Amino acid sequence: MRPEKNDEFLPATKSLINRKQLLKMVPLSDRTIFDMEKRGEFPRRFALTSRNVAWDLAEIEAWIEARKASGDQAVRPGITPS
Repeated sequence: MRPEKNDEFLPATKSLINRKQLLKMVPLSDRTIFDMEKRGEFPRRFALTSRNVAWDLAEIEAWIEARKASGDQAVRPGITPS
């Protein structure tokens, strides 16, 4: 008799997306995304190779949902709202 599979003990597989896929999901420029990453306002990329980076799809989706749920207006860096 085979042991019953239990999904809670299986490791979660991470889905990764490349820059092209990210830009389809998030309509921001490469530079804006890079700057937001540096400020800790966007999920960080990580290197797959010396010339290829990726983002964790779950982190990007969570960031999008958080932005939708916040209702806050985006504030430009260095500018304080009055």
